[in-house]
Amino acid sequence: MAVEHAPALSQFRVTLFVGPQPMEERPSAYSCVFNVKKRSWKGGIQVAVVLTRSDIDHLSADIDFPHWLTLALVDLAEEDRLSYQERAHELFIEAVCWCKLDLALQAGITHENQCLSDDTEIADVRNAVINRRNFITSYVASELDLALRDVTAL
Repeated sequence: MAVEHAPALSQFRVTLFVGPQPMEERPSAYSCVFNVKKRSWKGGIQVAVVLTRSDIDHLSADIDFPHWLTLALVDLAEEDRLSYQERAHELFIEAVCWCKLDLALQAGITHENQCLSDDTEIADVRNAVINRRNFITSYVASELDLALRDVTAL
């Protein structure tokens, strides 16, 4: 199965540094930190992307991720399913944070460590997540090694 990649942002190299993890000062929010390097920069930056639990739940419902996941895991043994569901949830947050970061990169980002807080316009993130549903499900399926059948069509 081919994994759909993020839109062409070839001037940037982005890697996940850490996350998703609950924020200590705000347990209802999650953060992913990405290393971002632009070709013209001498060094990279770190960008923290924050989403609230509420936003994550709404975005998951917007693309019917729980249903997709149920179908994707249907062939797993019951004792394995819970750990896959937990990991899939983490990967979903990671992919959504990546979508939010891509929006910032497309809009232009300064060469300094920064945080894309949860108070930014969620409507743009929602549109990006809906438009990139295949990227998100492909990413989760690939990371869970569920490439045995075409789960992206579910």
